[in-house]
Amino acid sequence: MHTGRRHFVGGLLAAGLIPKPTWADVGSPAYLAAAALPDGRYALCGIDAALDVLFQIPLPGRGHAAAARPTRPEAVAFARRPGTFAIVIDCLTGRATATLTAPEGRHFYGHGAFSADGNWLFTTENDFEAGQGRIGVWDVAAGYLRVAEWSSGGIGPHDIQRLPGTDTLVVANGGIDTHPDSGRVKLNIPTMAPNLAYITDGTVQQIAALPPTLHKNSIRHLAVSTRGQVAFAMQWHGGGDVVALLGTHRRGASSPVLMDAPAEALRAMRGYVGSVAFAPDDRRVAVTSPRGGLVQVYDTQVGHLIESHAVEDASGVARARGGFAVTSGLGSFHRIGAVQQSRQWSGRYTWDNHLIAITSDSA
Repeated sequence: MHTGRRHFVGGLLAAGLIPKPTWADVGSPAYLAAAALPDGRYALCGIDAALDVLFQIPLPGRGHAAAARPTRPEAVAFARRPGTFAIVIDCLTGRATATLTAPEGRHFYGHGAFSADGNWLFTTENDFEAGQGRIGVWDVAAGYLRVAEWSSGGIGPHDIQRLPGTDTLVVANGGIDTHPDSGRVKLNIPTMAPNLAYITDGTVQQIAALPPTLHKNSIRHLAVSTRGQVAFAMQWHGGGDVVALLGTHRRGASSPVLMDAPAEALRAMRGYVGSVAFAPDDRRVAVTSPRGGLVQVYDTQVGHLIESHAVEDASGVARARGGFAVTSGLGSFHRIGAVQQSRQWSGRYTWDNHLIAITSDSA
C-alpha cells in the first residue's frame, strides 16, 4: 500500500469509519518479510500473492522473522537473534505501537506466534544464565504486557508455530545454548539435545527427540500443514556428512520421520537449512540453503527428495499457488511450481531469512 493511501485509510480508522480493520484493508498481503534497503535502513514489508511489495515500514535494526496477528493487520517484527527487542507494527497506519523488551536475563530468538484469537503472543526466549529455553507470554489487549513465561521443553528454542484450529504450540528447541556476552558463539555443541516440544496452556504435552546419533542436528525452523503435520528443518553441527536435514512429525507419534536424500544432495546444502514451508497440497515441503544456494523439494508421502533448484543466497520460502515463493538475499523473488521456476527481480530489497505467509488461519 502506498504511503498516501495508508495515511488516508488510517484517517478513516481514526474517525471510526473502519470499525474493525482486517488484512484486506492493507491490500491483502500474502506475506511478510524483513529486508535491508539500499541506504542501509531496515524495513518490514508486506508482499502480495503476485510478489509485489505493498508496503514497507521502518525497523530500528535488522529483522529476522515476524508474526501476523490473526484478527487485524498488525505484525510483530523480531530482531535477528540473539536480540532483546521486538516491534509491534500497525500495518494500516505504518506506526510502531509497542516495543517488546526481553526481561533481564532473557533474549529473543527471532520468532513468535499468536493464539488463534489474537489475544496472546508467544515468543521463544533464552534464560541465558540457566541455559534453558523459555516461552514468553504477552497479553495483547493490555498493550503487549508480559504476563508469564513457560518452559520451552528444551534448550535454545528458535521457531514456534501454532497447530491449525488449536492453541497448541510446537516449538523447535535447537538444543544449542548461547549467551549475549558471547554473541552468536555456540556454547554446548558436545552435549546439545534438540527436540520438538508440544505445549498447551503452559504444559509440555509431548517431546519428540532425534536419535542420539543425530544430537548435533539442531532443529531450527518449522512449517505446519493445514492438517497439522509438522515439518522441521535442521542445521548440522557434527563432523562428517549429515544423514538428513528435514524431518516430519505428527503430534502423538512416537518419533520423527527423517526425509531421505542422496549424500551428494545433502552435501550441497552445506549442512544448513534456512527456511522451510509446505506447498498448498500439504504434501511437498521446500527447504532453502543460503550457504548452498539451493532450494530442495521433498515429497513427504514417499519420504524423499524430488527436486532441487539453484537459487543464489536462497533465504525465505512460503507456500504459493502451485508450489512455493522464495526470496533471495540478493534481492530477488522466485516461484517454484510443479513444472517450472520463474523469477522476478527487485533491486530495492535485500531479503532476510524468512518469508512469513499470512495464511487463512491468520486472516
